[in-house]
Amino acid sequence: MIAPGQADELIGRHLTCLPTVSLPLLQCAGAVLREDIQAERDQPPFDRVTMDGIALDSAAVSRGTRRFAVQASQAAGDAPLTLASGQGCIEVMTGTPLPAGCDCVIPIEQITLADGIASLREGLEVRPGQNVHRRGTDARQGALLLTAGMRLGPPQIAVAAAAGKARVQVASQPMLAVISTGNELIEPGEPILAHQVRRSNAYAIAAALRLHGYQRIATEHIRDDAAELHARLKFHLETHDVLVLSGGVSMGRLDLVPQALDALGVRCVFHKVAQRPGKPLWFGVAPTGAAVLALPGNPVSTAVCVSRYVLPALAAAQGHTRAPPQRIALGEPFTVTPALTFFLPVQLVTDEQGCCRAMPRPTQGSGDFTALVGTDGFVELPPGPNTYPAGFVAPLYRW
Repeated sequence: MIAPGQADELIGRHLTCLPTVSLPLLQCAGAVLREDIQAERDQPPFDRVTMDGIALDSAAVSRGTRRFAVQASQAAGDAPLTLASGQGCIEVMTGTPLPAGCDCVIPIEQITLADGIASLREGLEVRPGQNVHRRGTDARQGALLLTAGMRLGPPQIAVAAAAGKARVQVASQPMLAVISTGNELIEPGEPILAHQVRRSNAYAIAAALRLHGYQRIATEHIRDDAAELHARLKFHLETHDVLVLSGGVSMGRLDLVPQALDALGVRCVFHKVAQRPGKPLWFGVAPTGAAVLALPGNPVSTAVCVSRYVLPALAAAQGHTRAPPQRIALGEPFTVTPALTFFLPVQLVTDEQGCCRAMPRPTQGSGDFTALVGTDGFVELPPGPNTYPAGFVAPLYRW
């Protein structure tokens, strides 16, 4: 069996990069940027007033002037005015360009206005540049603002808009098929017998995908029938970029997924990873270029493999430059018995000093998915047998 790190490398090496599309900026939230974006102009593009108040020449205050005649008013969006005299001032609003001849702004709270005269508050100090956001201090024209590989959240969208980008080049959304297998699975809402179980893994997988921005998702349930499995997998391999399967990859007589994929020409890159839960994980690539991630059917195994492998693989296929997993300290000791990498569900708890710790919340086994409620994700612990003390730092993967 290969180690989880080797599985990461093999998936990344074989996954096909998704194509680039041009989309209107309003449709790009959560998308992965596929172009660099430079500043259209200096940012801010002019000396920008940052407070409502009056703009004046600070040299006049240095010469002893404390009362200024209000020459005019200038709102955001107005062309900048020019101060006619050092004895005057211009009423300005936040966001407007600094009027010519002025070098500072006095907030309205620090002046008294009466009969067209603005009087400075007693003892108020005035200095050049006060309450002025100088041109180009954030970025110069042509400066690199966003780089390909970034995921576009609200700040990045705002920066792209400020750079004048009505459309941007982003990675296309993959066509995803989430497929569960097994005769025992019954759809929620349908009558169920005592020996049957609800089809829940596909819903969890689809939820995880949608929470991470993936919307083009088809789901299907396929029975443990070789002919049906062959026909339906053939269809999905021809029409989707990535197949995420749950169940049918272990060693049982009805674990038919590997054989069906092999018959369809899907090349197995690896089968089984030295980890618990999720050891039977299967990954392969079809002649069409479609990737197949076949996950074990036990619910905890499925959930862990989605966060540990599926979501990072999809991000890589979109060209997303991901940061390494967050590292966090255990809040309590935990013993790992098997000589396998161990994925331990945890709840994140912040103590009175503001330090966040991962509190172990182990399940009763890979079928105990109810134990995941209230957890935030899992930490990846090295193989045992070993006891890892409180304070041991491990990678954290969130659901």
